[in-house]
Amino acid sequence: MMWSLSVCLLSFITLFIFSLFLMVMGLYFIMEDLVYFIEWEVLTLNSNSIVMTFLFDWMSLLFMSFVLFISSLVIFYSDEYMSGDLTINRFIILVLMFVLSMMFLIISPNLISILLGWDGLGLVSYLLVIYYQNVKSYNAGMLTALSNRIGDVALLMAIAWMLNFGSWNYIYYLDVMKNSMEMMLIGSLVVLAAMTKSAQIPFSSWLPAAMAAPTPVSALVHSSTLVTAGVYLLIRFNAVIADNYLGSFLLLMGGLTMFMAGIGANYEFDLKKIIALSTLSQLGLMMSILAMGFSSLAFFHLLTHALFKALLFMCAGAIIHNMSNSQDIRSMGGLVKHMPLTSVCFNVSNLALCGMPFLAGFYSKDLILEVVMLSSLNMVSFFLYFFSTGLTVCYSLRLSYYSMTGDFNSCSLHPLNDEGWIMLRGMMTLMLMAVMGGSMMSWILFPTPEMICLPFELKSLTLFVSLVGGWLGYELSKFSLTYNLYALSMYLTSNFLGSMWFMPFMSTYGVNFGPLFLGNYIFKSFDQGWSEDLGGQKIYQTSVEYSMILQWWQDNDLKVYLISFMLWVVILFALIF
Repeated sequence: MMWSLSVCLLSFITLFIFSLFLMVMGLYFIMEDLVYFIEWEVLTLNSNSIVMTFLFDWMSLLFMSFVLFISSLVIFYSDEYMSGDLTINRFIILVLMFVLSMMFLIISPNLISILLGWDGLGLVSYLLVIYYQNVKSYNAGMLTALSNRIGDVALLMAIAWMLNFGSWNYIYYLDVMKNSMEMMLIGSLVVLAAMTKSAQIPFSSWLPAAMAAPTPVSALVHSSTLVTAGVYLLIRFNAVIADNYLGSFLLLMGGLTMFMAGIGANYEFDLKKIIALSTLSQLGLMMSILAMGFSSLAFFHLLTHALFKALLFMCAGAIIHNMSNSQDIRSMGGLVKHMPLTSVCFNVSNLALCGMPFLAGFYSKDLILEVVMLSSLNMVSFFLYFFSTGLTVCYSLRLSYYSMTGDFNSCSLHPLNDEGWIMLRGMMTLMLMAVMGGSMMSWILFPTPEMICLPFELKSLTLFVSLVGGWLGYELSKFSLTYNLYALSMYLTSNFLGSMWFMPFMSTYGVNFGPLFLGNYIFKSFDQGWSEDLGGQKIYQTSVEYSMILQWWQDNDLKVYLISFMLWVVILFALIF
């Protein structure tokens, strides 16, 4: 136990110090407007040089700082949360490998080295999802790994297509080749890769399934690492997707993802899945604003979202820990009396998610929605943006109502307390950032204030939508029995909306009885059938037969046969003559 404690503390201190250093460097790079492009020649072989390339600019340094800051607090939090685990050292090492993969991805301007971090994230996320070794975790891990493999293949194809250029450093070609056919094709493949990693429709089903991982992993994955990798890659490739069909396609998919996740979260009763669906909704928001060409805004929301979403998951973990591993919000209630500090952190992060004025989420979400109103946008996308914002407040209030207010709905003899000081320290540090981080990042990223001038109706639309969403969430929760009976009376509609539009079914059974079944049939018929019988097996059988004939010749004493043969010839001649 002492050794595991030292591993946690050592990892926490190291990552935290690195985070502070990178934050200072990022601020310096912003002020001086610096970009460092470093090439390290790993190996030269017959005039072929293998080069590792790093890109250090304000964006990569700030993002690395945030990833390391959240990772350090998650590892610190894990020391208590995973204290009963005998293999906690393995867990910490896996988390560190996960963070290292993300670092590779952030500082790579080169598609080959990006693949190193990209595949590292996919592999380690699989190992973390199956960390609790049971059938549910194995299924979730397989769904996560196979969904992400689609994006990996798309990235490999983009690497192959980059052979048409002089180098794999895509960052050189974005502006020059913006409207060329090759760059559009590479852009399409990169968009596909980003959609799988950031769980956009139709690849959304793996993200709630990945909740089978331990809660500290969820806090890390859903805030600043795995799911944000796709958004970050598209921020780098933003020049290719703006003002063309890729941007329009991504805008629609992001809006639909936001809408689908918002509705699904209102039907869900699993605490971690509600928060996972809220992550999906925010990812849709980032993708949508990115598709409109506002990459700095998407990056700003990426950073603020990382702060309050990590806090939300850490609070959920503390609640689950105290609820003896129960995740059903219907069995909670009145937690504000038993766990006041955790409840404060939970509600602050929830309000930041809703865009409560002057918390972290407000600065990015409000700016995004005002920019949307200022842009020339079609009615469908406009509706998806604002309706999804209302749904966010709706499911957040519903979650707070079910878990925080009323009476405790589980057994009367319960272990609820707020005495997990290691977990609370990590949560309260993040709460400080969830309150102040938005304004700080706003001043840093947008130092020159810009006036967004809108009519009163549009200016107050965001506030109106949020208030209506909140009221609706409260009403639905207050009449929970009536609401549930109403949902049962419309069972087919509720089933469709509450099951992410049947995407988990299509991603598992749909693929199993479609392409996988066909692939298995072809494999049995051809690879293990005719081609095997006439190919490998035929060669093997023929070789065996010829070997046996040769062996027969080699095993016999030819001298005896020759003497016998000559004797018979002599006898035959004697008889004849």
